[in-house]
Amino acid sequence: MDRMRYLVDTLNKWAYEYYVQDAPSVSDREYDALYDELKELERETGVRLPDSPTRRVGGEPIKAFARHRHIAPLFSLDKAVTEDELSAFVTRVQKIDPAAVFTVEYKFDGLTMCLTYEEGRFVRATTRGNGTEGEDVTAQALTVRSFPLAIPYRGTLEVRGEAVIRLPVLEEYNRTHPDEPLKNARNAAAGAIRNLDPKVTASRRPEIIFYDINYMSDAPVSSQQEAVSRLREWGFQTFPYFRVCGSFDEVRAAVDEIEVGRKSLDVLTDGAVIKTDSEATRRLMGYTDKFPRWAIAYKFEAEEAEATVERVIWQVGRTGKLTPLAFITPVELAGATVRRATLNNFGDLTRKDVKVGSRVLVRRSNEVIPEILGAVAHAEGSVPVEKPRVCPACGAPVTEVGANLFCSNRECPPRIVQKLTHYCSKNAADVEGLSEATLTLLYEKRGVRRFSDLYALTEENFAGLEGFKAKKIANLLSAIDASRRMPLERFLYAIGIEGIGRVAARDLAAFGSVEAVAALTFDELVALENIGDVTANSILHYFADGENRAELERLRQAGVCPTAAGRVTEGAFAGENVVLTGGLASMSRPEAQKKIEALGGTAQSSVTRKTTLVVAGSDAGSKLQKALSLGIRVIDEKEFLAMLGENK
Repeated sequence: MDRMRYLVDTLNKWAYEYYVQDAPSVSDREYDALYDELKELERETGVRLPDSPTRRVGGEPIKAFARHRHIAPLFSLDKAVTEDELSAFVTRVQKIDPAAVFTVEYKFDGLTMCLTYEEGRFVRATTRGNGTEGEDVTAQALTVRSFPLAIPYRGTLEVRGEAVIRLPVLEEYNRTHPDEPLKNARNAAAGAIRNLDPKVTASRRPEIIFYDINYMSDAPVSSQQEAVSRLREWGFQTFPYFRVCGSFDEVRAAVDEIEVGRKSLDVLTDGAVIKTDSEATRRLMGYTDKFPRWAIAYKFEAEEAEATVERVIWQVGRTGKLTPLAFITPVELAGATVRRATLNNFGDLTRKDVKVGSRVLVRRSNEVIPEILGAVAHAEGSVPVEKPRVCPACGAPVTEVGANLFCSNRECPPRIVQKLTHYCSKNAADVEGLSEATLTLLYEKRGVRRFSDLYALTEENFAGLEGFKAKKIANLLSAIDASRRMPLERFLYAIGIEGIGRVAARDLAAFGSVEAVAALTFDELVALENIGDVTANSILHYFADGENRAELERLRQAGVCPTAAGRVTEGAFAGENVVLTGGLASMSRPEAQKKIEALGGTAQSSVTRKTTLVVAGSDAGSKLQKALSLGIRVIDEKEFLAMLGENK
């Protein structure tokens, strides 16, 4: 038995070096010699150790997959496809934990797997299935060599990973199996693991990349950093890229790194996974019925290509921010020829190491302006981009705020045109026909400077302007008139408050009017789920500005009357501002919020001085304590169900 133990330990060590570390210390011949000796010893003795590598040989086909219930649910992830949605996620986490730390990892495109260990031994592998129950694919998983059969941890453990097939392996398989080629790596991995014949699984050579601990029976991990560290310590194959971030800018930078880096990988990826690192913060945030609130998947759905930077100019936006615009060698992306691409700011340009003459990765998605993700390579004559000292449009001094540069002139012409263009855009006032080119013409020829000037335009204002005939003029004036009754959330987005995207605008619109939003305090603003300190100060600054207030009044006099979404005003919760805290046994929090609003109440995310009722479920935390300290009425789940008429 001592010799058998030595052979198993040695072979497992060599396999770990070969399959996980990609750094073999012995030749295939040496490995095969010991492996053959072990097989013969097992044949002679009739004994096979639980972690013997001979267990990994594909066995006989099975008749069907048994179902297995996971110890802990395997939740899927909510998705973000825009920077605004990603920013909203980070803000929500920082509401709960202002000092929150985030981890950013690759999101692999394969088949999610859950492996179970008991008393240090591998006992089962299952697919994710519906998150609660999956298919038992233990026989198939045993053909995979990127995980250990024995670990030091002696409790019950579930680890989570993604089964993948590397692109060179897929190419080789298709070359040697021309009669049954596999379409893509994702389907190949899923088909390999879910094949009833383990020998077919082995022939396709899948791997599992591990990224999380799903369950530990004792001493659970306290963070994502600790989870990944333990996986590596115990011999599981993990991916080397792992970033720890303390701010949205750092998260965004890590996502950009992944988007550039994935092009050079030999495994399919379709995004980045951003998680709240701390387990304590995760417990406070909890789950919806489908997703953890503390994690999100940023999906890459854009098309990308490489191009060379020919020159860089600076554009002035509606806030006065200077944005670098690169002219690049033409590339075909998403059905269009792209010759220009942007970066976020001078800091972004520097961080991505973009120079004139550099080879860069460019992304384009639908109608979004193409963006440079990062430098791929530099030429011998690549030249750094100089930082401007004055505005390229009006010559005013440039101010520097963090990584951003701003024109100091509020009346800078392109700044005004960009404000007007944003106001008229599809997700704002939606004035069809008022493009940037048309607004530039109206600025130069008819003195249009403010949003309110648009509502004073008549047929005479367009007379003599090239390209404007009666029908086009009539359509424009009709579209301008229709915008007087735009939804409140679109109006709040249209007027261009710094930091207010469409997500935050929806939150603000819940207050019912521009006047109500203008009256909010800093504490009330930061209590909103998607608004942090910086954005709250931007809102306060906007409404404190005399010119902004004057423009809002001019818009009102012009008949611009944003409409708030109709609210139910009758029901058990009519007039109540309700906060839910803790867990409810009878329903999820989103379900409870919908029921409150259907019965006339307003569901709030945090306790403020306007809160009138708190529903306290199990494990209620700081919100309950704050409510008690403010003397706010608190009810339990039983009373809540009674108000809903569901106290069965």
